[in-house]
Amino acid sequence: MSGKIVSREELLRERERLRAEGRRLVFTNGCFDVLHVGHTRYLQAARDEGDALVVAINSDACVRELKGAGRPIMTQAERAELLAALSAVDYVTVFDALSPRSLIAELLPDVLVKGGDYSLEEIHGREEVEAAGGRVLSLPFIEGASTSNIIERIKRKY
Repeated sequence: MSGKIVSREELLRERERLRAEGRRLVFTNGCFDVLHVGHTRYLQAARDEGDALVVAINSDACVRELKGAGRPIMTQAERAELLAALSAVDYVTVFDALSPRSLIAELLPDVLVKGGDYSLEEIHGREEVEAAGGRVLSLPFIEGASTSNIIERIKRKY
C-alpha cells in the first residue's frame, strides 16, 4: 500500500490487518467537494470514535448526479489528496456508486459515521454494520458550514 489514498482492494486488505490487531475502523463517506471547517471538525470527531478513519468519496460522475451541473468543483483526485493531507484521516478511497452500501457491507467497519444532516434511518449501510455488531452514529451538524453555502457566498461576492 502506498500512502493514504487506497483502492477498494487495498482498503479491504488494510481492514483485515486492523481487525487482526484488534483496532477499530471508523468509516464515513461523502462528496467533500470544497473542504471547509465543518468537514475538518466532523472528520476529527469521527476519528475520535476509533483507531483509524477511512473516508470514502463519491467519484466525479456520482457527485454530478447527486449535486447537479457544475459540481464537483474539485476533481476526485484533488478531493482525495486534500483529505489525505488531514491528520485525522488514515485512508481515502473513491467509490463510483450513488450509495456506499456495497463498500460498507464488504468492509464492515466497527463504527459508521455520518453528519447530523442524516438521521440514523437514512444512513446507508446502517443495517449491515449493526448486524455485524458495529455502531452507527450521526454526529452534530456544524451550522452554516456547508459547501453549498460557501458556493452561494462566493456567487454573491462576485
